[in-house]
Amino acid sequence: MDGTNAYAWYATLIKPEWAPPSWLFGPVWSVLYTIIAVSFGYVFYQTFRGKLPSHIALPFLLNLVFNAAFTPLQFGLKNNLYAFIDILLVLGTLIWALIVIRKRIPWVMYANLPYLAWVSFATILQATITYLNVGV
Repeated sequence: MDGTNAYAWYATLIKPEWAPPSWLFGPVWSVLYTIIAVSFGYVFYQTFRGKLPSHIALPFLLNLVFNAAFTPLQFGLKNNLYAFIDILLVLGTLIWALIVIRKRIPWVMYANLPYLAWVSFATILQATITYLNVGV
């Protein structure tokens, strides 16, 4: 994937007035990926140690897969619809993960509330961008 070409393409898309500036995404994701690494890593560690059943780790694993797929779908394929479907899966698996972990390891749920807030916002943003650019 040619990053310059992909980001130039993204810059040409119609975006809502309330879309954040491009420079904001890097710092936000840097913080969120730190939270994800620590909290999801702890869940996987506890699962590996046998302290959590493996089905608890499933939504965390799926969330990582769907999260990793977003950039290739959005910027590699330049496909807003696939990116929108993917971010719905990111949001769905995150909600699922937080529900299944909340009673077992509450701090993991609380630590991921900023991730939930950002992904919720990003889902609405992606839905709007997808809608505004149908046929573009």
